[in-house]
Amino acid sequence: MSTLECILVAMDLSAPARHAAERAFRVAARTGFELHILHVQELDALDSLRDLLGAYLPTAKEAVAEEARERLRQLAADPARHRGVAAKTRVVSGVPLPVIASEADALDARLLVLGARGESFLQHAMLGSTASRLLRKSVRWPVLVVKQPPREDYSNVLVAVDFSPASQLAIREARRWAPGADLVLLHAFELPYEGKLAFAGVDEQVVRQYITAGIEARRIRLHEVAANAGLRSGDYLVRVIHGDAPRQIIAMEQEYDVDLIVMGKHGTHIVEELFLGSVTKHVLADAQGDVLVVADPRPGVGGLP
Repeated sequence: MSTLECILVAMDLSAPARHAAERAFRVAARTGFELHILHVQELDALDSLRDLLGAYLPTAKEAVAEEARERLRQLAADPARHRGVAAKTRVVSGVPLPVIASEADALDARLLVLGARGESFLQHAMLGSTASRLLRKSVRWPVLVVKQPPREDYSNVLVAVDFSPASQLAIREARRWAPGADLVLLHAFELPYEGKLAFAGVDEQVVRQYITAGIEARRIRLHEVAANAGLRSGDYLVRVIHGDAPRQIIAMEQEYDVDLIVMGKHGTHIVEELFLGSVTKHVLADAQGDVLVVADPRPGVGGLP
């Protein structure tokens, strides 16, 4: 275990992964956290070429590993990227998901940084699938998925709040990793079976009144969540919107020129294992900027509909 608080970057040397490393350098420079850069190679893929390579197979594996080590050294030594941070680099052979998770645990990493997409040896997808699988399983580390080349520190942050315990954690993590940014707290909601109410004979005016009352009640509760997370009234803006949550999050990203979306993720329910969570999945797919997913470590905890 590291003696300092640290950030772990898992990268596959693709351009999106290099963007992730550059963002991690920025964050480490500002926070003073130790930075570790990990590259996991699935060198067993070379075993399929055993008939072709013969006795040269071990040499080929070492050559591939050494090339990766050299590229990591060059990345860490580049003054245009490292911002004065002396990163520790490591190349490991294995299956990416368990290796990355094990490394994050061993380091007690406070943040895991991934590129949104990636590629690895012999065109085998690595971090594209690994990022989503880690997000499905992670209940310990905040996971930052980097989608854009970092040009400056985060300046506009949107926190999606669903009133689960993970929401307060998300607000705190937003302040930890983007302390100087403007903060917008968003709660989007729809009524249960809303599309069926008209068929059930519920008057449209009654539905509108119920939505208006729901917006006000949620606005009050959102301020309470902010206060419990340590924010003062002038530290943030509040938006409560009636509508589909993923669409509203993406709409607010554009309206406020957001460069980081922060979301809380609930525990490890089997549905999340399979589908990641519809809101998180859609935001990760459609967001233009980076996405930070913060997990509530207690399984089975949910928020409001």
